[in-house]
Amino acid sequence: MKLSEKLEQALAAGKPFFSLEFFPPKTEQGLANLYERVERLARQQPLFVAVTWGAGGSTAQRTLELCGACQGVFGLETVMHLTCTNMDQSTVDDALAAAKEAGVRNILALRGDRPRNHEYQVGANGFEHAADLVRYVRAKYGDYFCVGVAGYPEGHTECDDREREFEYFVEKVEAGADFVISQLVFDPELFVVWEQRCRARGIAVPIVPGVLPVQSYQSFRRLAFLTKVHVPAQLLADLDAARANDQAVKDIGAAHAVATVRALQAAGIRGVHLTTLNLEASIRRVLEQAELAPATGGGGGSEGSRGAPVAATATAAAAVVAQRREWDDFPNGRWGDARSPAFGSVDAYGAMVRFDAQGAGRVWGRPQTLADVSALFVRYVRGEIAALPWSDEPLRAESGRIGAELARVNELGYWTLASQPALDGVSSSDGVHGWGPRGGYVYQKAFVECFVPGDRFPRFLSRLQSQAGRITYYAGNRQGDFMTNAHSSDAATAVTALTWGVFPGRAVVQPTLIDKVSFLAWRAEAFRTWREWADMFAAGAPERAFLEQTADECWLVNVVDNEYKSPDAIWDLFTAE
Repeated sequence: MKLSEKLEQALAAGKPFFSLEFFPPKTEQGLANLYERVERLARQQPLFVAVTWGAGGSTAQRTLELCGACQGVFGLETVMHLTCTNMDQSTVDDALAAAKEAGVRNILALRGDRPRNHEYQVGANGFEHAADLVRYVRAKYGDYFCVGVAGYPEGHTECDDREREFEYFVEKVEAGADFVISQLVFDPELFVVWEQRCRARGIAVPIVPGVLPVQSYQSFRRLAFLTKVHVPAQLLADLDAARANDQAVKDIGAAHAVATVRALQAAGIRGVHLTTLNLEASIRRVLEQAELAPATGGGGGSEGSRGAPVAATATAAAAVVAQRREWDDFPNGRWGDARSPAFGSVDAYGAMVRFDAQGAGRVWGRPQTLADVSALFVRYVRGEIAALPWSDEPLRAESGRIGAELARVNELGYWTLASQPALDGVSSSDGVHGWGPRGGYVYQKAFVECFVPGDRFPRFLSRLQSQAGRITYYAGNRQGDFMTNAHSSDAATAVTALTWGVFPGRAVVQPTLIDKVSFLAWRAEAFRTWREWADMFAAGAPERAFLEQTADECWLVNVVDNEYKSPDAIWDLFTAE
């Protein structure tokens, strides 16, 4: 069934409904575990699910695979996101053909982020706006696909003229859209006013508001910055006060999402589109507390028949499910558990979304030497600039503990992308270093992730190898070379814990890990960011040639000091030699 038909039926019934949005995980194990999560959430009877599409088709294969499973295996009406900017027409054709073959009949047509390099010519592939993609799908497939578009109740971040932006939206709908999914809504009143304006303008297709239960303080800050949506002052104050208590942040996020759903329902808005970030616990809370889930829907884990004892095997299965949910209770940056469906969603590399070529030049200059790059990183760790190509926000407060060492290391030419100080039993309620529920204690190993120029790498590697047992390292370059001294009979399964916490009534929680899978996933993105930075300079420019050469020659290295009770020893590895 096309989604437009299901939406019409749901709206005619006058009952609340919901939908869910997932993204393609970065790892095969994450995808496999997401399937288990989707299967459980499918029992809550969402009207449909949506799967996101990476910029330029970067997640095309995994998006199509996940869409096919949702539609064909789990029997969920599925919407495939599809962006058109910076994509060849053939890629769009292939995606539409694959969606049709998989039985997916619903497309959310999006423009996507504009490329920021000099060579790109807007409209070169025939797609400049989402409306162009809508027209193309209609021209090629007629009414086979149900086509949706995005709506921006508070205006698009790239358009300062709200009236003109609204007319662009109307054009998208009139090009042949069957439904609308809105940008995230934190202030329901703003959505209601916008929805009424749409109706007054003659837009009759269903409009479903997007709702996000806040999962972590850092991810919320990042999303709020990128989307520029209005966040109520009370929510901001509550989250800021609870930022050191991850469980409290989740509680606040779920409660606000429930309040948003109820406010929308009171205004006559029956359906909501929940952004899951591939997480489950908060979504279940919202569904239950907002009474969106069926009264007798299936829950997580296996249960025996009413009144009968639960079998030991069922109990074990439920325990495994519960343990897997713990993987992403407290997501903590890029080095979360690579088995988690949510791996990588909280803290991706890249501030490229902030800048065009001119903006990048103003902030990051025009580097032509290794010293220029070192100076840029030093300015960042000293707080003189707020972003790097690999980081879209300033250093976090905990880095103040190692600020002097970070400046020294970058001055020496080791360009740090991530780091943390060693901690030995700090209170989980500590305002700077704490995380997780109150009443616990948190621990950290000192950790540095950095780029090392090619001519310096052999000597640096020798120092790392001389500390076998104490130091664990992972290293890789753009050409695909990889090495590690992680202790295991199988390097592919060796895992190094970076952070862990001990809390009342819980097993030990390990929210940040490094293993081969996670390292390789982020290595690819780290070196892709070099390319994006280089592409901001015109072909033939010395800066472009320098950045490309540097990316070809340097290594990405992760260094973990396993002796967390000796917090300063790791810095002795970074020398001028």
